[in-house]
Amino acid sequence: MQSSKTAQTPRKIRIGTRESKLALLQTDIVQARLNASFASVEIEIVPITTKGDKVLDRPIAELGGRGVFVKELEEALLRDEVDLVVHSLKDLPTDMPPSLCLAAVLDRNDPRDVLLSKDNLEFSKLPAGSRIATSSRRRAAQLLHLRKDIEFVDIRGNVPTRVRKFDEGYCDAIVLACAGLNRLEMKDRISHYFDTQTVTPAAGQAALAIECRSNDGALIDLLNEIQDWAARLEAECERAYLGTLGGGCSVPVGASAIIENDTITLTGCIASLDGKELLRESLSCKISGNLEAAAQTGLDLAHKMLNAGGDKIMEELRRQTPNVVSAP
Repeated sequence: MQSSKTAQTPRKIRIGTRESKLALLQTDIVQARLNASFASVEIEIVPITTKGDKVLDRPIAELGGRGVFVKELEEALLRDEVDLVVHSLKDLPTDMPPSLCLAAVLDRNDPRDVLLSKDNLEFSKLPAGSRIATSSRRRAAQLLHLRKDIEFVDIRGNVPTRVRKFDEGYCDAIVLACAGLNRLEMKDRISHYFDTQTVTPAAGQAALAIECRSNDGALIDLLNEIQDWAARLEAECERAYLGTLGGGCSVPVGASAIIENDTITLTGCIASLDGKELLRESLSCKISGNLEAAAQTGLDLAHKMLNAGGDKIMEELRRQTPNVVSAP
């Protein structure tokens, strides 16, 4: 799958990124990989503010539109203001514009969701009536399936801002992605790790995505050199599952794939908003490093779960949440 360094190497690469501390740290990772493989290439970082960064007084689900943390980055690519953009892969919709492509996936961290809580309590030990902050319907639905005696409140802002709000008493606990806390060197704040069979992560969670123009062949070849192919296989599998369900970021759908030797194992989850209905199944397939086989595994599990009752849950979810988004 890897390409050789035969394509013409660009002299300069402009990298578009959101401006949060975590986004810049993730961009630093990409820049370091590029510098290590292509020391002669000049790198320019271009900060970009997205709608999701600007509008902080409303839940993400009320903002509407496609990819509230992605749209402005893609527009900068289309206007040729940047050559590539760095995303958290879980923020990148599966229905990408045809003129843009997912060029590389890399640096997958711990994909689990985690809990930060008062008195460092595990989830099962939280008192009844505890207020848990999250902007993700996926997380809330799966946790409601486990406990009906807790309350969820929306929270906005970057990871340090959310942790600060928690420390100031906005909520009793907060659910976040482990990867972000790891990259921000805040993992000492974690009270509880959710197993992926208990709270299935968002498709692509913990991985970095590089998006560029589909016709930029030289850059795509270059990015192949820094790609993490195990992470790419997992991403193709998870995103094929999500894309087949058609859930996007608006519904409680989780997908978590892991590669062991030549076999990929995908766990998928579909839940109702209130957590009363939840389907979770796994499927393993020998793929021998083949991207199409990884994607087919995602398609197969999605169809299996739709036929097992997931179609009714998805239909009701679309009826309840038309044309809205939430954080993955």
